[in-house]
Amino acid sequence: MRKILMILAAVFAAASCSQGERTVKNCHNHVLVSQKGAPTLGYSPESGVTILDVDGLPFKDLDKDGELDIYEDWRRQAEERAADLASQLTVSEIAGLMIYSSHQPVTDSLLTDDQVRFLTEDGVRHVLVTKISDNVAGAVWNNRMQALVESLGKGIPANNSSDPRHGPEADGEYTAGNGGHISMWPGQLGLAATFDPEVVRSFGETAGAEYRALGLATTLAPQVDLATDPRWYRFNGTFGEDPQLNIDLTKAYISGFQETKGTRTGWGNASVNCMVKHWPGAGTGEGGRESHHFMGKWAVYPGDGFDLHLTPFTEGAFKLDTKTGAASAVMPAYNISYGQDPSGENRGQNFSHWIIGELLRGRYRYEGVSCTDWNVVLDTAHTPYWYDCREQDPEEFHGGKSWGAEDMTEYERHYRIFRVGSDQIGGGRNDIAPILWAYDRWVEESGEESARERFELSARRLLMNIFRTGLFENPYLDPDVTEAVVGCPEFVTAGFEAQKKSVVMLKNAGSVLPVKERVKVYMPKRHYPAAKKFFEGYKKESWSYPIKMNILEKYYEFTEVPSEADFAIVSIRGPEALFGHSMDDMAAGGNGYIPITLQYEDYTADYARQKSIAGDCAYAGKTVSTYNRDDMLLVRETKEKMGDKPVVVILRLRNPCVISEIEPWADAILLNFAVSNQAVLEIINGTTEPSGLLPMQMPADMKTVELQKEDIPHDMDCYVDSEGHVYDFAFGLDWSGVIDDERVRKYAKR
Repeated sequence: MRKILMILAAVFAAASCSQGERTVKNCHNHVLVSQKGAPTLGYSPESGVTILDVDGLPFKDLDKDGELDIYEDWRRQAEERAADLASQLTVSEIAGLMIYSSHQPVTDSLLTDDQVRFLTEDGVRHVLVTKISDNVAGAVWNNRMQALVESLGKGIPANNSSDPRHGPEADGEYTAGNGGHISMWPGQLGLAATFDPEVVRSFGETAGAEYRALGLATTLAPQVDLATDPRWYRFNGTFGEDPQLNIDLTKAYISGFQETKGTRTGWGNASVNCMVKHWPGAGTGEGGRESHHFMGKWAVYPGDGFDLHLTPFTEGAFKLDTKTGAASAVMPAYNISYGQDPSGENRGQNFSHWIIGELLRGRYRYEGVSCTDWNVVLDTAHTPYWYDCREQDPEEFHGGKSWGAEDMTEYERHYRIFRVGSDQIGGGRNDIAPILWAYDRWVEESGEESARERFELSARRLLMNIFRTGLFENPYLDPDVTEAVVGCPEFVTAGFEAQKKSVVMLKNAGSVLPVKERVKVYMPKRHYPAAKKFFEGYKKESWSYPIKMNILEKYYEFTEVPSEADFAIVSIRGPEALFGHSMDDMAAGGNGYIPITLQYEDYTADYARQKSIAGDCAYAGKTVSTYNRDDMLLVRETKEKMGDKPVVVILRLRNPCVISEIEPWADAILLNFAVSNQAVLEIINGTTEPSGLLPMQMPADMKTVELQKEDIPHDMDCYVDSEGHVYDFAFGLDWSGVIDDERVRKYAKR
C-alpha cells in the first residue's frame, strides 16, 4: 500500500514551488500553471481560456469574460460553485448535462465525428468509455476532448466514466516486476470471497488511481444488489447474498475509489465518483431472470424481503465511514418491484415515484445524482437474448428496456423520469430534444419557475461531481504519467495477490494439495461447442487446453498420457444454460418461459411454481439443457483414466451450482471467481495457502433452488460432500482444514 500511495502522490501532486512563485509548463496540447497554495491549473491555449490573477493567485477564466465568477473560484466550496454555475446555464446547457452518452470505445487518439457532434451540438458532458485500445492514445483522446469542451460556453469539462475494467484474463501471465495494460483483480464476487474489506478498499484505491490516469472520474460501480436468487445471471457481478458482507464491502469499495487522502472533505483530484447500482436491488427476478430482457422484468418478493434489499444502499453506500459520506451517484434498476408500490402502480424503478421520489429522495434523503440505467427511454424489443445466442438479437440487448412504461412515448418517458426525481438519462440517443420537450411540458403543467427550479437542482447535483473531483481545475493528462501508472508493477502485483486470496478450496481429500514438487500433470482438453456469443461473434466448435502450456509448465511437467502423470488438473466452468425463455416453446403453443438450471444434466422443473407470481411466466414441468454438459463428463472421464491418482478440479463459477454431479469424482476442488489460471496454480503448488470463503450457498439440488424464495438469502439446503463438509455460506478450506477465523465468526450464519 505504501508504494501505491507514493504513485498516487506522483500522479496527482502539484509541481513544487515557493510561496508566490508561479510555474508555467507547456505539456502536449495544454499548459499547466502551478503555485504553492493553489491547485495545479490545466488549460488549452487554443480554447480561449486564460489565467486570471486575483489576490496573487491564479484562476481559470472559463467563461472568458475577464472576471472571476464564483464557479471559477477554487477557494469556494463545491456546493457554492455548482449553484452559481447552474444558475447561469441555459435550459439547453442543463439538458446536455442531463444526458449520459451511449457506449464510446476509444480505438485511437482522435474524437469521432459523432463524439464531436454530441459534445458541441447537444452539450453532452458525461461520456461512458468502453474499450481503450491503448493507454497513451486514450490519454491524448481525453486531452483533445477536454480542450474541445473547454472552448465552449462556460468551459464545463467532460466527466468521463467506465464500467468495471479490471477483470483478469484467464491466460494473463503474471511476472513479478513486470507491468501490464491495467492491473487485474478478481471479479466482484471474487472480491467478496476474500471476506476482507481491506482488500476491497485496496482495489478501490488502486483502480481509482488507474481510472484518473486514464481520464476517468466516475465508475459505474459497485453493483451491490443482494444476489438472493442463485440462478440470476448477474450473480457474479455482486458481493454475494449476505446483507452484512455486502454492506461492509460496499463501504470499502466506494471509500477506496472516492477518497482523496489529506483533503478536508475527502474529495479531490484523486477521487473517482461511484455510481452504485441497481436501486432498490435487481437480484429478485422471478425464476432468477435478468431484467436486461423482457422475460426478467418482474422483481418478486415471496419472502417479504423488499426492505432487506435496500440495506447495501441505505446502510452501506449512503452511510460511508469516510469523509465523502455517500456514493456520489445511484443507478436505479430496470425491473418492476411487483406489488410493492402502495399506490398499486407497477412501473419500472426508473419510472416509479414511490421508488425514486418517496423512498430514495424522501425516506432516505439521498441528495446525489440519480441516473437511469442505459436505454430505459427507448421502445422495447421483445426478442429473447440467449446465453449461447442460438437466436441472438444484439439489438434487443442494447435496445429499450422501458418496463412498466411501454404505454408512454420516448419523450414522455424522459418527462416521467425527471418528475419522479431522477437527474440523468443513461444512454438513449445522445440528443437533448426529448429533454427540452420534457422541460416545456413541465412549464405547461407547473409553470416556468417550477421547471427552472427542478432542472437547476439536477444541474447542481451533476456539476457537484465534476467540481469535487477537480476537473474544473485540471482535466488534462500527461501521457507519460498515464503510461507509467496504469498497469504499473506495484498495481499488477497487488491485483495478483488479491486474485489468490479470492480462490476458495472446497475439497482436499487426503490432503492431496499442495503438490509442491515439479511432477508430471495430465490436463485434458476442454470441449467448446459451436456458438454465437454476445460481444465475441461466432465461435467454431473446438477442443483446446483450458490453461496455456507456457503457464502450466511454469509449475509442472505436462504429459498427454494419464498413466504417466502424477496427478491431473481439470479446468471447467459451471453449468451454462439459456436465459429462461424459448422461441421453440412458444412455437409449440407454450408461454415461452423455461427453467434456468444450475446443473449440467438435463433438468425438468418438477418442483417449480405452477402459477407465477407476476405475469404469465410459469415453467413447471418443462425441461432445459445446458450448453456445457461435457464439462461434467470431462471430470468423470479423467477420474476413470487416472484411477487412484489425484484429480484436481478448477471450477470457474458465475453462479452457485449443483456440484453433486462432479464432486464425487474430484479429489480436490478449487473455485475460481474470474481470476487468472496462474493465480489458481499458485494455490495448487503451495506458493500461496487458500483463504477464500464461499460468498454464497451451494445448493444440494435443483429442488432446493426451486423452493427457495427469490428475495431471501441463506434459504437453501446446502450440498454435503464425501468428506462431510457442508458447502454453506462462509465455508472454505486451508491446508489445516475448515477455516474458522475472524471472518467466519463475524459473517457465518450459525
